[in-house]
Amino acid sequence: MGGAVNIAGGPPEAEGRPGPGPGSEVEPGSGPGSEGVGERRLHPVTPLRRAWAPIAILVGWAFHDPDGTQRRLSELTAVTLALGATAVVIGGALYGFLSWWFTHFAVTDTELRIRTGLLFRRTAHIRLDRLQAVDVTQPLAARIVGVAKLKLDVVGTEKKDELAYLDEKDAAALRAELLARAAGFAPETAREVGEAPVRNLLHVQPRMLAVSLLLTGAPWVLLVAALVVPTVLWLITHNAWTVVATALPMLGGAFASSVGRFVAEYDWRVGESPDGLRIDHGLLDKAHETVPPGRVQTVRVVEPLLWRRLGWVRVELDVAGSANGVLVPVAPRAHAEAVIERILPGVRVPAADELSLPPARAAWCVPVWWHGYGLAVTDAVFAARHGLLRRRLSLVPHAKVQSVRLVQGPWERFKGVADVKVDTGANKTVTARLRGAEEAVGLLQAQAERSRTGRREARPDRWMA
Repeated sequence: MGGAVNIAGGPPEAEGRPGPGPGSEVEPGSGPGSEGVGERRLHPVTPLRRAWAPIAILVGWAFHDPDGTQRRLSELTAVTLALGATAVVIGGALYGFLSWWFTHFAVTDTELRIRTGLLFRRTAHIRLDRLQAVDVTQPLAARIVGVAKLKLDVVGTEKKDELAYLDEKDAAALRAELLARAAGFAPETAREVGEAPVRNLLHVQPRMLAVSLLLTGAPWVLLVAALVVPTVLWLITHNAWTVVATALPMLGGAFASSVGRFVAEYDWRVGESPDGLRIDHGLLDKAHETVPPGRVQTVRVVEPLLWRRLGWVRVELDVAGSANGVLVPVAPRAHAEAVIERILPGVRVPAADELSLPPARAAWCVPVWWHGYGLAVTDAVFAARHGLLRRRLSLVPHAKVQSVRLVQGPWERFKGVADVKVDTGANKTVTARLRGAEEAVGLLQAQAERSRTGRREARPDRWMA
């Protein structure tokens, strides 16, 4: 049995003036405000970004059939090999140069226009009023040569458009200009606005980050598995390839969830600016991200088992149309809640004793683990907790709920419990598990009304408001 209530109306941030969608392909120069706009090229080092593509194709083909490749190479003379290698290098360099030469971008009164394509031309028209975030990333090699990449989050698209690469100063200036124009500043004054000021809210110390990763169970589980499972396979099969093929993915997973996370989340800083929360992080690859205002659909407060005695939590996000998924990698609970209050004004994180547990009969549906479920509904959010060892408390502002559903399987119906699911604008679902059947029906109707009211009273999403 199931029931659902759809909340009337689309999200405020999904509404916009009619016009070409972001990333749509139209003829160059056909957009509004395009007359007399000077186009610019990317940084001259950009050809190196794609010059390796033909070489990568040949290497992939060689590894696809290593025996055949070795046989063919042995039949060639040294002069032929040298000429072939030279042709590949020249071809890669030419491909990279032409890709750079035929890529242009321009900022008009209403849009960012990107023209690309060597044989097949494509022009992306990105409406400035649909921009929700402009992130700056610098891989290690880019930092060495002083260039940066701009990534553009646009309402209604899942794939980010990007400009790679620009001079580091030019990238910062273009980012500031785009955000200013998205905020509604006139084109003639947008460049003078400059980068919005930032007020620091939180800095995660490297020591705390390292300790938190050591107290996380996943790396240790993968590391033990990488030692035990290959050993057992060797005793059974005596096949070295089977051992290597099993051990490497597990070791890679342990590395990615420990050292990899430390490198990516190193020197994590959260700051507040008029265009949203700024997030800066990275040891080798630097990232400067923006959590756009009003676009956060869900906030999750994560508490691993070994962090609880220290009072530490991790804060994750679901942002509509954005890949930004972490707000705070680790912090004392009070500091993390202070940051949450800045991104969700008026929202208070419910304490553990404020959550109501499912009825005792829920144990017949999910033994033991039912103790990890909890629910609290405040004037601002729908808060549902799940997990016993790794607790996750999900907060959904009422205004962000798109629909509410009641789901009840045959065994749950027999035991008089049901699940209440709320769907958000980020295509994610938060579930209040195993509530009493009567409570679930009442919650379904009440939450639908709270969402309608919340959407009517929600403030409009504006940059630099």
